[in-house]
Amino acid sequence: MKRRRWNRRTQRDAWVFAAFAAPNVLFIVLFTYRPLITNIYYSTLDWTLGSASATAVGVGNYVEFFTSPDASSVLGVTAVFTITTVGGAMILGLLVALALNQRLKGRTFARAVVFAPYVLSGVGVGLVWLFIFDPTYGVLSWILRGVGQASPQWVNDPKLALVMVTIVYVWKNLGYCAVVYLAGLQSIPPQLMEAAALDGASNVRRFVSIVVPLLSPTTFFLLITSLLSSLQAFDIIRIMTPSGNGTSTLIFDSYLQAFGSYNRAGYSAAISVVLFVGLLIMTAVQLRFVERKVHYS
Repeated sequence: MKRRRWNRRTQRDAWVFAAFAAPNVLFIVLFTYRPLITNIYYSTLDWTLGSASATAVGVGNYVEFFTSPDASSVLGVTAVFTITTVGGAMILGLLVALALNQRLKGRTFARAVVFAPYVLSGVGVGLVWLFIFDPTYGVLSWILRGVGQASPQWVNDPKLALVMVTIVYVWKNLGYCAVVYLAGLQSIPPQLMEAAALDGASNVRRFVSIVVPLLSPTTFFLLITSLLSSLQAFDIIRIMTPSGNGTSTLIFDSYLQAFGSYNRAGYSAAISVVLFVGLLIMTAVQLRFVERKVHYS
């Protein structure tokens, strides 16, 4: 009798679980896995966007990408942009979090100001900063002219264009890192810091020996989320450098190949698959090896 009741209860719970989970699973399949599988299929085609016919080329698009002269440039720009933006946002975010964690007047307002850029539209942020960097009418050029200096050609110079979008992306995302780090700092027991201070540990020693290890779960979380975000950065790059002059990351190059002057949808799909595989590998490596360095207690 008890077994029958348990079976009935288990079946009822299973039906309740299925009723709640099925819509989510359905949406994930329709809007995540189905487009992914379709995109992988498109990457095996020589297909011009808008054309009614396509030719199967197998791995031809992948071979063309990795053997093309532009591949090294695109991969290099992607690596430089990702490392710089992730590292810059996390380091500056930690420094800002340390400042905001102090008992200062107006710190609540300061926290809101720091976090505000993160929730702003990337398009709006890009337009505002494009005006700031404008070599003729921009605010930065006006300041430089005031001290007798000429404004660099930020947009026209490929190297400076990459520096420009990197600065803007770090500025936009450091508030997110700062808020997450601030939450991690506030979870550190103050008794540990007080005990270390009584033992004569300096501020630097306390930061290195106590704060950094206890923030390792927060750092690990930010590393994964920031890395995924930077590798998929598009809106700011698209607004500030529409032609990809020195700023063609993998995702932006995929966009240019499909919707630029090339209209190569199959080749664009292959580039996006390369990006997806790269994201998958980096996430797996972080979960497998980097997480070993994390102290959860």
